[in-house]
Amino acid sequence: MDHTTARSRREARERAVELAYEAELRGWTVDQLLDSLAITPDGFVVELLRRAEQYRDEAERLIDAKSTGWPITRMPVLDRLVMTMATAELLHADTPTGVVLSEAVELAGRYSTDESSRFVNGVLAAIAREVRPT
Repeated sequence: MDHTTARSRREARERAVELAYEAELRGWTVDQLLDSLAITPDGFVVELLRRAEQYRDEAERLIDAKSTGWPITRMPVLDRLVMTMATAELLHADTPTGVVLSEAVELAGRYSTDESSRFVNGVLAAIAREVRPT
């Protein structure tokens, strides 16, 4: 993957998190959200959103299990959305583990709380060790 593709994938992940947050606030499904947009997002954005929605229950169970002492219901919404999207990608895509983790950590650090990047990194690293053992 060249630098341009990597940058566009990073931007796609950022856009997917923004749209997932909008859907969460409105209580909408991905299809409802996409239908409301004047311009359909990039295909990779849609793929990320659909995968996160399709595997949300599985991803949230893993997140809840690995975030010892911090139930998923108490997490900042953006942390949960970023981790759900990243976990679904770890489970059901062939994206390299390091890419998934680093981009999720970067998004959490940029959009959520001061502690989010460390927290997200710890939880996702534990999930990755379980679902993608080396």
